[in-house]
Amino acid sequence: MSLATDAIEVRYGDYLAVQPTSVELAPGELVALIGPNGAGKTSLLRALAGIPTPSPQVSWQGRSLASFDDATRARSISFLPQAPQANWPLTVRELVTLGRLPHRRFGERLGETDRLAVDRAMQMTDVALLADRSIATLSGGERMRAHLARAFAVDAPVLLVDEPIASLDPYHQLQVMELLREYRDAGRLVIAVLHDLNLALGSCSRMLLMDAGEIVVDGAPRSSIDESTLAKHYRIRAWLAEHDNRQVVVPWETLESHD
Repeated sequence: MSLATDAIEVRYGDYLAVQPTSVELAPGELVALIGPNGAGKTSLLRALAGIPTPSPQVSWQGRSLASFDDATRARSISFLPQAPQANWPLTVRELVTLGRLPHRRFGERLGETDRLAVDRAMQMTDVALLADRSIATLSGGERMRAHLARAFAVDAPVLLVDEPIASLDPYHQLQVMELLREYRDAGRLVIAVLHDLNLALGSCSRMLLMDAGEIVVDGAPRSSIDESTLAKHYRIRAWLAEHDNRQVVVPWETLESHD
């Protein structure tokens, strides 16, 4: 049982954003998708989610994503985009409730299972006290946590999140990574686009490092990041150390400054 790609590529016109890529990702993994800006991380994540069009080169549980109907695909894969938007003046509860749409027929009322899933997701993401507030009145960090609650409320076996800790304070960054680990520990697959290497190293079980549209490193976090990797793909010098049995990375200077 896995989410897999078979030589999938992503193009925008003549631009090849993701080179032919084959990868297999299994439930029970929390995967950090890392790399410099423009590496193709978001494009690959969207392809895994079947956006904008499900590809026959992506499969879930051995079945092509293109063969799923919309509701089944939405129940199977929950997706949180980068900088998510709410285009209506929804309350937080109304937004989170949208995560239950794949589980209901059109016009069907919320059932007890739906209500419990919504309440649990809001409690997990620390937005329960904001339930009746309009999304438009929230800070950027509060809004991000509300959208994350919507993604959790789907209760899908696969969760794809694009920069889920962007705009969050340190407490909520750590909290979100803990929540992603808990979601993974329930036997689900979580793939997160991350820029904070320390949080990725401390929380994730596997790293995919992308550069120039291809996966150049795929492995355990400790074996994925070293000085030469950071120099080659991030173009930085960094200080690497150990603290509390964790690897720590401190970006120090750009390589261009010494060219």
